[in-house]
Amino acid sequence: MRLRHIPGSEDFVANSHYVLSNPEQYKGEFSKKLFGNSNPLHIEIGMGKGQFIFEMAKRNPEINYIGIERYDSVLLKAIQRREKQEPELTLTNLFYISIDARLLADVFAPEEIGKIYLNFSDPWPKKRQANRRLSSPVFLKIYKEILAKDAFVEMKTDNQDLFTYSLESLEECHWQILANTRDLHHDPVLNEGNVMTEYEEKFSSRGNPICKFIAKP
Repeated sequence: MRLRHIPGSEDFVANSHYVLSNPEQYKGEFSKKLFGNSNPLHIEIGMGKGQFIFEMAKRNPEINYIGIERYDSVLLKAIQRREKQEPELTLTNLFYISIDARLLADVFAPEEIGKIYLNFSDPWPKKRQANRRLSSPVFLKIYKEILAKDAFVEMKTDNQDLFTYSLESLEECHWQILANTRDLHHDPVLNEGNVMTEYEEKFSSRGNPICKFIAKP
């Protein structure tokens, strides 16, 4: 994926009070030490411009959220969007971390995460890029380590090939697929309460069906 670099984005992100500069200090105690409560902790990996996780945090104040985004130029836009909605709406249950998803186990303790969201992840279409896909066995192993007992992963994508690959990865790693659909917006059960991302709005407006799965280790 080729991204346009925004000059100054690194400093902007580093100086934002929404972004955790040393997240390792909260490992194993994010809810207690960072949020000051004992609420469940949910994360979105590859949060993009942040529309989904912001809306989730707004709807569910009883859940703590952390958005993971490795690209500062993208995270900058999420922060700017959030700043426009404050002080009218101040969320105390949402922070961001700028890291590579391969480092998640360095930041979060075993069984610390209640749910992981993967929304419209980069499909990395070339065969040699398979291990970069966020639903590859490489990442499923990491998720299994940090997910709490009976916690699960939810993934949405419009890429049919990526979705097929993801289901195959889940089976290969002996995960339990709780539900899946290749046409989310016409599935009355899985679409109930669905919060759309920016890409979801864009692709579905073009007539692209949206795929979704819910699975647990």
